[in-house]
Amino acid sequence: MTSSLEQLRAMSTIVADTGDLGSVERLKPVDCTTNPTIVLRAIESEAYTDVVHEALSWGRKRSGDLMRIAAATADRLAISVGVELLRRVPGYVSTEVDANLSFNVAASAAKARQIIADYEERGIQRDRVLIKLAATWEGIRAAEILQREGVMCNMTLLFDRAQAIASADAGAFLISPFVGRIYDWHKKAEGRDFSAEDDPGVESVRNIYNHFKSEGIETIVMAASFRNIGQIRALAGCDRLTIAPSLLDALESNSDQLERVLSPGAVPQQPLRRPTDAICHWFVSENAVDIKHPAPGVPIDEVTFRWIMNEDAMATEKLAEGIRTFARDLQELRHQVGLRLLQ
Repeated sequence: MTSSLEQLRAMSTIVADTGDLGSVERLKPVDCTTNPTIVLRAIESEAYTDVVHEALSWGRKRSGDLMRIAAATADRLAISVGVELLRRVPGYVSTEVDANLSFNVAASAAKARQIIADYEERGIQRDRVLIKLAATWEGIRAAEILQREGVMCNMTLLFDRAQAIASADAGAFLISPFVGRIYDWHKKAEGRDFSAEDDPGVESVRNIYNHFKSEGIETIVMAASFRNIGQIRALAGCDRLTIAPSLLDALESNSDQLERVLSPGAVPQQPLRRPTDAICHWFVSENAVDIKHPAPGVPIDEVTFRWIMNEDAMATEKLAEGIRTFARDLQELRHQVGLRLLQ
C-alpha cells in the first residue's frame, strides 16, 4: 500500500515548513515557506555556507551604519534562502515581510515590493513568490494593495475567522490558519488534551474551508502549524497543508489508509461558526456586517474586525505572540549577521 504521505499528496498540495535543503530534496514538497526563524537556522547550516558567504561578502562592500548594513545583508540572505528553495521545488516560496511592520500599511507594501524586486534581480519572477503578511487589519490592507499590483500574498498568523474573511475580501491569494497554535492555547486554557475530532484548531480550519467553498471564495486555505499526525489526517483534502519534516517523515513511514475529510464538492451547508457568535452577532448586527451569516460582497469593516478580534482572547494573544516572536528572531538574525560582518 502507498504511504500516508503519497495518499495525502493526491488530496492536498504539500508545502514544507522548513528551510532544510536536504529535507526538501528528500520529501519533494510542491512549495516551501520561510520566516525569520527558518532563516536564522539556515545561517548555522553547512548546506547554506556558500549562500551565507556571498551575503556577507556583499555586505562588507557596503558603506554606512553597521546596523543598516546588517539589516540589508539579512534581507539579502533571506532572499538567497528563498532562491535555494525555489531551485528544489516546482511551486512557490513564501517570504515574510518584517514583523515589526505588521501595523503599518504603507511600510508593509513597500517592503513587499522590495522583496519582489530582489527576487526579480536574481531571475525569479513574482509568480513564484508569495509575500507573507501578518493578518492584522493593516497587513490585510497591505495585501489588498499588493494583490491589485499582481503580488500574491500569504496571510499568516491567522487564528480567527474574521481574519480569514477579511483576507478573502481583500483578494489575498492564500491564508494560513495556524492549527497547532490554536490547539496549544486551548489545551493550556482548558487544562486538557483534544482528540483530532474535537481539536479547536482543526475545527477552525474546517469551518473556514467549508465557508470559502460554499461561497465560491477563491482564496486558498493552507492549514499550518501542526502538532501531530491526527491533526493532519483530520484535514486531509484541505487546499494546502504546510508540514514540518518530522511529520512528513512520519506520514511517509506510515501506510495506514487515509480518508479524505475536506472536499469542495462535499461542503455542508452551514454558516461560518465562531466561538463568540452570541456576542459578535449582536455587535455586528448593530454595525454593518453579520459574520454569523456573512453576505456575499459585503466586506468586514475595521470596527467590526477589531471588535471580533478583541472578543477572541485566543486570537488576540496568539497573533501578538507570533508577531513578537518573528520580530525577535528577525532582530537576532540581524544581530548575528552584524557580528559576522565584523569578523
